[in-house]
Amino acid sequence: MNILFFLKPKSEVAYIHDYHTLRQALEIMEYHRYSSVPILNKEGKYVGSITEGDLLWALKRWNLLNLKDAEDVSILKVDRRLDYQCVTAKSKMEDLIGRAMEQNFVPVIDDEGHFIGIITRRDIIEYCYNKMKGCADCNDR
Repeated sequence: MNILFFLKPKSEVAYIHDYHTLRQALEIMEYHRYSSVPILNKEGKYVGSITEGDLLWALKRWNLLNLKDAEDVSILKVDRRLDYQCVTAKSKMEDLIGRAMEQNFVPVIDDEGHFIGIITRRDIIEYCYNKMKGCADCNDR
C-alpha cells in the first residue's frame, strides 16, 4: 500500500512558519480548530510540531495574560514537548502506523525534506476499520 493514498496535501493543511509569533500560532490554531500543527521554515521544510499544551505552558511560564504580549515571543522560543516524527513517500505502512499510534498526525516530507502534507490518525484508523469490516464480511459467507 502506498502511503500517499492517505495524504492530505500541504495546500489543505494548517501550519505555521518558524518566523511566526506565539500570538500568530494561537490564532492559526484557533481559526482551524486544531490542537497541533506542523512548523515549517522559510524553505518549506518540516521543523517540528507545536501543540496547544506547548502554547499553554509557554503562556504560563512567561506569565502572558494578554495577546499583545504574545506578539513579541517567537514561536521558536516555545519549548515543545515532542516533535512529531515524519515519514517519506517511500515509507512502509508499518512505519506510518507506528508513528500514528503516538501522534495525532504524521507529517510527510519529500526526498529533499520539504513538507508535502500530513496523514491523520483518523484516516489510518478508518482505513484499517474498513479493511477489518471487509474481512469480517468475507468470513460470514
